[in-house]
Parts: sequence; structure tokens; C-alpha cells
Amino acid sequence: MSSQHLVDPELAHILAQLPSFDMNAATLAAVRAMELPMEAVVAADVRCVERELPGPSGAPAVRVLIYTPPAAARPAPAVLHIHGGGYVMGRPEMSDARNRLLTRDVGCVVMSADYRLAPETPFPGGVEDCYAALLWLHRHADELGVDSQRIAISGESAGGGLAASLALLARDRGEVRVCFQQLIFPMIDDRTGSVGATHPYAGEFLWTAASNRYAWKSLLNEPPGGDSVSPYAAAARAQNLAGLPPSFIAVGALDLFVEENIEYARRLIHAGVPTELHVYPGAFHGYLLAPQARVTLQADHDASTALRNALARR
Repeated sequence: MSSQHLVDPELAHILAQLPSFDMNAATLAAVRAMELPMEAVVAADVRCVERELPGPSGAPAVRVLIYTPPAAARPAPAVLHIHGGGYVMGRPEMSDARNRLLTRDVGCVVMSADYRLAPETPFPGGVEDCYAALLWLHRHADELGVDSQRIAISGESAGGGLAASLALLARDRGEVRVCFQQLIFPMIDDRTGSVGATHPYAGEFLWTAASNRYAWKSLLNEPPGGDSVSPYAAAARAQNLAGLPPSFIAVGALDLFVEENIEYARRLIHAGVPTELHVYPGAFHGYLLAPQARVTLQADHDASTALRNALARR
């Protein structure tokens, strides 16, 4: 059943620029080499440096990009950003323009982590890389001019999934207090597209159920939908969401992840976690690829306002 007639007209032109594919072992290398269309806007006054941080025990160093605002009160709040890519592709540079604008407009330090990808590194490699980056950011807050009590985590798609898992990991290990989690169309449930029926009007564009199954199998190193999946791999599997930081979730109504995201927001609210949820009509997965569309501008405004308000709290 096609959802073409439901697509926001200002997003429709992006579909013609997007390649049609299902992610699998045969297409992975080619998909990793693709450059998705992005109307980049660069804030040149934001300083960006590359560093390598100690990785998890016995693992390689974690490469990060650290963005510093041109002028901000010290100590400044900070955001650990985690890029998307279905757990199998992507790097922090793909979010460079957005992270520069976030740094400048919110007045925060942004650190974007280059975590290891599946299938070469299955779970828990990626989330442990992100935890190592979060721990380093917290322990080196003074060096960076960061307020260690105002560190948020944020990510899109698989990056949102890693951020959600990281929030659980940080809560359970008790070493770092995360003040806010911002989850943009997060990939948090391996059962989507692998167990039960899929949404008839979601998941047609950019990220399909077939791609989702391959990506989760790559991350978990086993078929998705089983009984033993860790919540640190798929946050929707967590039984207890109490004690998580205030949360922001945004997703398009045509996104494959729409129902898992709505359900996660419902469960967060039920667990007493302050939660803001936005579902944008006509938007498919990756609507950020059309940065000037009104729905994207509204989504960006909603996300940045929520983040700014969260980081202003002490």
C-alpha cells in the first residue's frame, strides 16, 4: 500500500534524489559510499577539533569531533551527539553542518562520536564506544569549559537508538548524570519489521522493513526479534524506564519507526519521565534531508527549543 499521497509536498522532491535500495550484505559497501543530498549550511565561526579518546577496555580509541561556540558563558552545557546510519554506516562528518549550527545557536559544546559499526563490530561495541566518549566528556568537563551537570545526549535514527541505550547504561552504571536525551526518529526496537505486521503507511521511503531487519541482524549478530535482546542494544526492550532523564522524541508519521517511538514515549510518561513527543504529518524517515521544508524547520525549532530549555536548567 503506497503512502506517496501522504508525503508532504515540500518533501516530495527529495524522494526523486534518493536511491531506491534495501540494505543487505551485497549493497552495504555501495550504500556506505553514497553521499546523501544535503543542503549544508556551515557556521564558520564555530571551532571544530578532532581528537582520539581512550576507548572501552581492550578496544581501539574513539575518534570524536568537538565543536566549541564562538562565545558562551563558562562553564557551558554540552551535548554528546551520535550520528545515524542504521548501526552499519555513517560518520560524525555527516552531521557537521547541523552540529555547527547547534553549537552556535544553543551556545553549547558539542562532541560527536565516531563509534564502531556493525557488522564488523556487533553489539556492544558501538554503545560502549559512546559510553567511553560520555565518560571522557564528563571527566574532562573542566578542561573543556563544560558544566558536568548539564550534559545531554542526542542522536538521529540509529544515533537516537544509541542515545536511548546510552541513557539506560548511564542510569544503571551511575557514573554520569545525563540531564536530557534528545531522540530524533530513533531506531530502538529490533522487532519492527521482524515480528508481526508492519504499519501499512510507514516505512516505504528511505528506510524499509527489509533494511531494518538486515541492520538489526548485523548489530545483534543474530536474527532480530528473539527473546534475549539486551535493552542496551534495543532500548524498547527495557522493562524499567524509571529514572531516565527528561526526554524529547520526534518522528515523521510515515517513518517506519513511528509506532515504536510513540510507544516508547508513552512508556516514558508512564514511568514518570518528563517527555515531549512530536509526530510530523507527511514526513518520512530522514526528513532532515530537506532542511528548508516547513515541516523540517518546525521540527528543528521544536528540537532546539526543548534542548535549550533543558540545558538552561541547573
